[in-house]
Amino acid sequence: MTEVNSYRNIHQHFIDGCKVGDSKAQFEIYRLYYKAMYNTSLRIVGDEQEAEDIMQESFFKAFDKISTYKNEVSFGAWLRRIVVNTSIDALKKKRVTLIPIEEAYGIDTDSADEAEFTVETIELFKSAIEKLPEGYKLVLNLHLIEELDHDEIASKLGIAASTSRSQLARAKQKLIEIIKSNKNAK
Repeated sequence: MTEVNSYRNIHQHFIDGCKVGDSKAQFEIYRLYYKAMYNTSLRIVGDEQEAEDIMQESFFKAFDKISTYKNEVSFGAWLRRIVVNTSIDALKKKRVTLIPIEEAYGIDTDSADEAEFTVETIELFKSAIEKLPEGYKLVLNLHLIEELDHDEIASKLGIAASTSRSQLARAKQKLIEIIKSNKNAK
């Protein structure tokens, strides 16, 4: 029998309050986690108003399902998973289509370069990410920022894991091209 470790949160008293419907505890949880969760959603959907709407929906879902939170991970990680899933669902409703790279460009995914790259400034990097096609941006954010593996991304987006890997490799290539062209323009 495997023992599951219980995770003790620093805001456990607020979490416990939320479990019994305490609106003050819900407000405190919202206040404590709002900004980080908003930023997570914004990175995925790329629109401030939509990220705001997703936040409202995500917190509603979290408070509605808080009884399912079992302290196996931090509360922030549990809440972030809800935000990521809600954000992805919103993108699916908008029908962001991910095209397998091997079909679109005839790229051999076995030879895709997985090398890491560095960027001189965070602003340059953020600007370059904003210029990516939506599908590339989504996979890049889910993998690098939200730390999902390719199987998880594939499952959430309804694509093959190889498509996720291809999209990530292509996104990295495109980012490098954008950054190089921005540097040359200066």
